[in-house]
Amino acid sequence: MNPIGIHFGYWTQYWSSDPLDFVARAKKCGFDVLEINAPKVTLMSNAERDKLKTAATEAGLTLTYSIGMTADMDLVSEDQAVRKKGIAFLQDVSKAMKYMGGRVMAGINYSSWPRKLLSGEDKRVLTDRAIAGVKEAIKAAEDNDVLFCVEVVNRFEQFIMNTAEEGVAFAERVGSPNCKVLLDTFHINIEEDSFRGSILHAGQWLGHFHLGECNRRPPGEGRLPWQEIFGALREINYQGAVVMEPFLLPGGDVGRDISVYRDLLGNGDLDEKAKQSVEFVRVEQKKALG
Repeated sequence: MNPIGIHFGYWTQYWSSDPLDFVARAKKCGFDVLEINAPKVTLMSNAERDKLKTAATEAGLTLTYSIGMTADMDLVSEDQAVRKKGIAFLQDVSKAMKYMGGRVMAGINYSSWPRKLLSGEDKRVLTDRAIAGVKEAIKAAEDNDVLFCVEVVNRFEQFIMNTAEEGVAFAERVGSPNCKVLLDTFHINIEEDSFRGSILHAGQWLGHFHLGECNRRPPGEGRLPWQEIFGALREINYQGAVVMEPFLLPGGDVGRDISVYRDLLGNGDLDEKAKQSVEFVRVEQKKALG
């Protein structure tokens, strides 16, 4: 079965939170993977990285790395200096991941997030810029054995790629063995005609996979067709992690950026909900095995 992970943002309202704070909680809840903030790791000293790496190893957790690039490093910007800053940042992420022993870098690593297509902008022109930037940035990923997974998200958060078809087309144009696609069930639910169809279309391009209900709650607290989803992952022989990305807490920069405007936790307990969702996903995975 696929390793099951959790995004650190589930427990915090701030992207700048120390990922070390969530290692023990992820272990306690039964996860195999903890997804952390890639920009945070680039700012750490080697001593801080060593401490995080040791804690994760002792907890039996694999670390994956999440990115939502800011406007000052947007690879589709008209400003060449902004694009260069973004490329340099992505190169730094790959180098930091190599030090940590990391393999998967995933998210909006091709433009900024969240970002709308502005008046007068041409999606084709901006996509060309994004591909040019990724082609340059991914050289460091290749040198450091990092999978550069571009995330397909819904139209309200980004415009470059909203479907698996667009994600695969983007990766094909980048033309690197290290460029893969990240699909997310929350976004698939909004944009795609079929969960199975989108996953099968991604096929061997799929490098990372996010789990989340249509209401941003953990798997098992919504209405997504999990047997169709896990069955499709089995059909394409996907061997990577499946990482939950639920967000329940309003407030802070996480609540702002994810658009969580009401309390989705209520009287519940974050750790207990996470533990229950791990158990739910493991059962659903077993069912898909037949």
